[in-house]
Amino acid sequence: MPDIIERAKRFRALHERNEPLLLPNPWDAGTARLLTHLGFEALGTTSLGVANVLGRRRAGRQDVLDNCRTIVAATDLPVSADLENGYADAPEEAARAIDAAWQCGAVGGSIEDATADPRTPVYDFPLAVERVAAAAAAARALPGPFVLTARAENLLYGITRLDDTIRRLQAFEEAGADVVYAPGLRTLDEMRVVVSAVHCPVNVVMGFADPSITLAQLAEIGVRRVSIGGALSRLVLRAFLDGAAAMRAGRFDFVRGIVPIDRLYDAFPRE
Repeated sequence: MPDIIERAKRFRALHERNEPLLLPNPWDAGTARLLTHLGFEALGTTSLGVANVLGRRRAGRQDVLDNCRTIVAATDLPVSADLENGYADAPEEAARAIDAAWQCGAVGGSIEDATADPRTPVYDFPLAVERVAAAAAAARALPGPFVLTARAENLLYGITRLDDTIRRLQAFEEAGADVVYAPGLRTLDEMRVVVSAVHCPVNVVMGFADPSITLAQLAEIGVRRVSIGGALSRLVLRAFLDGAAAMRAGRFDFVRGIVPIDRLYDAFPRE
């Protein structure tokens, strides 16, 4: 327990400075160790990355928790868990997801308002807020500081009114979220409006944003945390598919671009 408490305090402190926290998203022990070796200060899991490893469109609750435990064991960095919607609709299940993530060694986690039901993709406002409040209460009951991130997903599901996103993020902050997050923000202007509308740290995911935006620009408008979601996983899979397609066509020139094995060994422990 002392180790998780120390990680939890470190993760909390990384959100209390003015410099944005870069939070990359590994999907297994190897990528967690590589990102640690590159000097990142904390890691966030990616449910999409887990699903990609499993060859499914969506990972299940136990898949995500098992992956979180694996990544925590592979690094000494603080780890935040992508818990999707807690894998159930009821507020008490969102609370249980927070406790389960802590039991896996995570010192932060996100709860989103997406339902995983295409007929009604986002929870109604009152239920969405109630779920965040339940998750916040569970986080406060833990023996160490747990950074709760609340996500408003409506921009990803065709609900493009930024005022509706802001209304949700403000309510999530009021309900006890430590960080708020609206996947689907694309421009600096949109991000600036969101940052100015809340008082807690805002996470921006660059997997959906204009890729020409720089970290310096994000810092200038007050963004406090920057993640990448499943983008690194998708980048690796793009290289895999391109190499496999070349091999299928009888070409092997792609091996010129592979990473030297010594560079991997530098990040991996000796057995």
